[in-house]
Parts: sequence; structure tokens; C-alpha cells
Amino acid sequence: MQEYFELGQIVNTFGVKGMVKVKPFTDNVDQFEELGSILVERNKSMTEMQIEEVKYHKDMVLIKLKGVDDMNAAERLKGCTIKIHRSKARKLEDGEYFIADIIGSDVYTDNDEYLGKVDDIYNTGSSDIYVVKDELGKQILLPAIKDVLLDIDVEKQRVTVHLLKGLI
Repeated sequence: MQEYFELGQIVNTFGVKGMVKVKPFTDNVDQFEELGSILVERNKSMTEMQIEEVKYHKDMVLIKLKGVDDMNAAERLKGCTIKIHRSKARKLEDGEYFIADIIGSDVYTDNDEYLGKVDDIYNTGSSDIYVVKDELGKQILLPAIKDVLLDIDVEKQRVTVHLLKGLI
């Protein structure tokens, strides 16, 4: 299992007092307020930084980090990835999974036919879409609805699906 989760990427500065603008990779942006610190990854090296303030602007998260006190310091963080250790992630309800734990899982039909591996998961607003890629690179898009997505076994890295008529 993945040890660190990506929460977002610093895409720009905000204001002159050192705030950074973060594009969130999580659907639970409120968790930025609950974290006391984050890991900022730059050139494959992670540095723990304390969060002083969190605000929201449109679909972005604005974060003031301790020691980043002007626009020039914030500019140096542009492009960095924000991560947290798995132990700091929010607790999941039954039936919820971290996307990072599902990516790479083998996908089988309820008839035990191998379809490929989960290559990506994205949200359309109404439900998640699982992108399954076979050995030849062909993609199958599967909606994450109860009629299609039958079982996810994170330990075995296996997803079982039922193919409704017209999906393939």
C-alpha cells in the first residue's frame, strides 16, 4: 500500500504575504484545515512544513506556510506536490477506499473474465469512472455504481464488476 497520499499541487502564489494557491487532488478539501503540517515534495525530496492558515478561493485552496512570508518565497514552491503520510489521512467509512489503493488492481467480471487493470479513476459529478486498461492498451470506462462495481478487495488488489449491456 502507498505510504504517502498526494493532496494537491502548488500552482501559484496568492497575494504578497507568502500564501500559495493549491489545486486539490482530494474531494475532501476541508482536511487541509485539520492538518497541522504537510509534506512539500520538491525534486523527489520531502520537507515537512507547518500550516498557519487555510482559505478557499473558487476551486483552489490557499495555504499560508510557516517560514514562507513573501511572494518570492512562495514562488519557489510553485510546482511542488503536497503530500501527507497515510496515518494522517481521514478515516474511511465502510465501502470507501483511497484511489491510490485501487489503481493497479486487476479487474475481473463476475464470470471471472480478466478485463485489465485499473489505470485511473476520475469523478464526473454523479459517480466515479474507473478506467480499465487491458494488455493491448484498450480502455474500458466503467461507472462506479452498485450494479456494475460488485466488489473491491484492496488486499488482493482485485476488483469484480458486472458488465451491463452496452458498456463494452
